[in-house]
Amino acid sequence: MELNSLEEEELAPWRSPLARAIHKNRSLTYARYLQLATATPEGQPTNRTIVFRGFLEQTNQLKFITDSRSQKVQEIEKNAWSEICWYFPKTREQFRLKGKLALVQADNPHPKLAKARQTTWQEISDNARQQFTWPHPGKSKVQASAFKLLPPDKASPLFNFCLLLLDPTKVEHLELRKEPQNRWLYQIDIYRTWTTQEINP
Repeated sequence: MELNSLEEEELAPWRSPLARAIHKNRSLTYARYLQLATATPEGQPTNRTIVFRGFLEQTNQLKFITDSRSQKVQEIEKNAWSEICWYFPKTREQFRLKGKLALVQADNPHPKLAKARQTTWQEISDNARQQFTWPHPGKSKVQASAFKLLPPDKASPLFNFCLLLLDPTKVEHLELRKEPQNRWLYQIDIYRTWTTQEINP
């Protein structure tokens, strides 16, 4: 689905087991952390830890945030394909979600996406908002005083604040707590219909 169309979607079949895993691991703050893999413009792999921020309303798209000045933004603009790997320690489950990433930046003309960007900015913590006032990420370290700017306005996102959306096309769910382990494969077709298949671990 093109993100600009933003059609309402039926709940994907992998959403229920993922929601259950999130709920059962809710006491672990770090269970909302996952790994995002992209590729550099030269085709080299790159990976980092990001924080899950919920789902875009009435879609199966996962929300994250990033700084428009970050290296991953350049990578995504070159190649939107990505995969996340998400492990839940309490229930010993792993989810791998592959799909395309889309950046919702300050100049996005779509009202729903612009609203989602603003709402996400308002929902994040003061500390998370403060990081968007910091000097250019990835550049040579500057004086500590440059990181101590006034807190940004909670109502209005800073220009470099981006909402990052992952639109999955393939999901694998692995349960590690059983022997043999259980593993499921979810895939979407060109008509946006999901199929479910149980596969060998």
